[in-house]
Amino acid sequence: MNKQKTPEPTIRRRPALSRETSLAQRAYTQIREEILRGNFAVGDILSRRRLADQLNMSFLPITEALQRLEVEGLVESRPRIGTRVRIPTQQDVLDSFIIREALETQAARLSCANMTSKQRTHILKSARHLDELYRASEAEADDSPFLFSVRTYHMRFHMQLAEFSQCAKLVRAIEREQVLIYNWFFDAAAHRTAFPANFHSNLAKAICSGKLETADSAMREHVRWGLEGVKKTLANVEIEKGWRLKRAG
Repeated sequence: MNKQKTPEPTIRRRPALSRETSLAQRAYTQIREEILRGNFAVGDILSRRRLADQLNMSFLPITEALQRLEVEGLVESRPRIGTRVRIPTQQDVLDSFIIREALETQAARLSCANMTSKQRTHILKSARHLDELYRASEAEADDSPFLFSVRTYHMRFHMQLAEFSQCAKLVRAIEREQVLIYNWFFDAAAHRTAFPANFHSNLAKAICSGKLETADSAMREHVRWGLEGVKKTLANVEIEKGWRLKRAG
């Protein structure tokens, strides 16, 4: 009996960006977006030929985009064999959570001390809205565009907290280490969409309390929540052992 062939992942075309934006940048943005949407799942093979056809580009910008994604830890390659969406190990997840905890707890302490009254009002409102969005996403589990927008809002919420710390180098460290992108990647890989009730509202209230230890403790608990579940889910992901050799031609 012939095995039914698994459909290859596809990528949606988007409108061309400005002329100043290189093809490699456009390829990077679109491929990364599909990974974060979960449309390219962990372990999926990323064929340069197929991506070039789908994005109407030559191999060069696709290769540059994949090299950048590999440096950032979202894909992995083996010489003469191929490239795939990276399959995080439990240590990958743990390391990322450790770095995120260190950076975001410090951001929480500084924001607690430095936020203005207007900023406190804003972050409390944003947290309530984020909790509402995640509640709505539970009923829209198959709506990839909606969940993508929720996770985008989630990342912006945490970046705003960092910015309210009034420490530009700390903000740059969070961006450079990409801890929020990795968290997003792990959530997409583990299909995690549900959070406890008022998860972000309670965090915002603690940071707006004016008590540094309360803000610190709340952020540590926030970051650590669900770590074991994500590690377990990723450990149980069924993946193809080894790598498929690239076909000639």
